[in-house]
Amino acid sequence: MSFLGKVVLITGASSGIGAATAHRLAKQGATLALSGRNVENLKAVAKDVGADKSFVVPGDVTKEADTENILKNTIEKYGKLDVLINNAGILETGSIENTSLEQFDRLINTNVRSIYHLTMLAVPHLIKTQGAIVNVSSVNGIRSFPGVLAYNISKTAVDQLTRCVALELAAKNVRCNSVNPGVTITNLHKRGGMTEDAYAKFLEHSKTTHAMGRPGQAIEIADAIVFLAGDASSFITGVNLPVDGGRHAMCPR
Repeated sequence: MSFLGKVVLITGASSGIGAATAHRLAKQGATLALSGRNVENLKAVAKDVGADKSFVVPGDVTKEADTENILKNTIEKYGKLDVLINNAGILETGSIENTSLEQFDRLINTNVRSIYHLTMLAVPHLIKTQGAIVNVSSVNGIRSFPGVLAYNISKTAVDQLTRCVALELAAKNVRCNSVNPGVTITNLHKRGGMTEDAYAKFLEHSKTTHAMGRPGQAIEIADAIVFLAGDASSFITGVNLPVDGGRHAMCPR
C-alpha cells in the first residue's frame, strides 16, 4: 500500500494504459481523480477500482477551460495532489507529403500542449506535496518511424518537456519522468484509423519489430508508471524510460 494517502490525477483514464494504471494504483492504496472524455467508461473504471478510491472528473484536455476544471475539481475534492499522470493522447498517420496543418495542430495540441497546460497548473500543488509527474510518451519519441510524422514530433516534444521540467523542479523535490511504450495492445491505433484487419496485421508484424517478439500489454506499461510515480524511484528524475520489449535498441541488419 505504498500510495496510501496519496492523491493521483490520471488523464486518459477511461481505457487502455490509463485504466490499467488506475487499477494498479488503487490496489496500492491511492486515491484517484480519473479524467477523460468518455464519461461512461470513466464511471466503469471508477466502479472497478472502488467508488471510495476514485473521483470522476470528465474533460477534454485540448480545451483550456476543461483542463482548468479538471485540476480545480481535483483539488476541491481532495485538498491536494501528490502525483500527476499525463496519459491522454492520440495517434494519427501521415507523412510530410500529406499531413495537413490541421492534423499537425491536433496532434500537438492533444499530445503536447495539454500536458504543458495541466502540468503548469498542477506544479504549485505538487511542490507542496513534493510529488511526482509521469508523462506517457512513446518509443516514437526516441526513434524515428516513417508514416507517423506529427505523432513522432509530438512524442519527442513530450520527452524534452519531461527532462526540462525535471531539471526545473528537482531542487523543489518534484520529480518528472516519462514512460516510452512500444506497440501496446490498446484502442489507440484503431482510434487512429486502423481497420480490424490492418490492426491484426500490425500486431503480427510487431513480433519482428520488438526484440522480445511481441507487443506489450497495458498493465506492463502501468507497472512502469507506478514505479516512476512512487517512492521506489525517489532518486530518479528526467528519465525517458523505454517500456517496449527492446524496440528502441533494435537496428535493421
